[in-house]
Amino acid sequence: MECHVYYEGDDDPKKCTARRLEKFDKAILYRRMAQVPYGVVLNPHAEQALSPADADESLETVVALDCSWESAEEASFRMNGVHRALPFLVAANPVNYGRPFQLTTVEALAAALCIFGDQDAAEDLLEPFRWGETFLTLNEEPLRRYSECADSSEVVAVQEDYLADEESA
Repeated sequence: MECHVYYEGDDDPKKCTARRLEKFDKAILYRRMAQVPYGVVLNPHAEQALSPADADESLETVVALDCSWESAEEASFRMNGVHRALPFLVAANPVNYGRPFQLTTVEALAAALCIFGDQDAAEDLLEPFRWGETFLTLNEEPLRRYSECADSSEVVAVQEDYLADEESA
């Protein structure tokens, strides 16, 4: 599965995971939305959760949006494709460590690859980041459970377990 990123360029270039992915030839960046290929778009505003079933739609592309969380409005995600939201996961990046749903671009792409059952590709994608392995370790159980689901409704049911645990913590 290929990783593609629509890059808005409003993050600190030194902390931008999408630019680092491009530097290591692990993702293709697009600066114009019209250039972004059709695929599974990781969109936190999507109505359906990402599931292994989305990999079966003969889509060879996962697309992420790289922008600051402040500007990640619904309008930012007007790309062609099958829009899916990532389920509950915890960030391992130094800026948002331990915060649920506050993933960097590389964490989001790696999570999608894990949910699609491609752990090796996720590890390869995270390799240039010193905290990359930590992301997989922190989220090992939920990523495994999500990857075992048949569809979006099962992913949401698993996510509800984690959200209930988060509320009681």
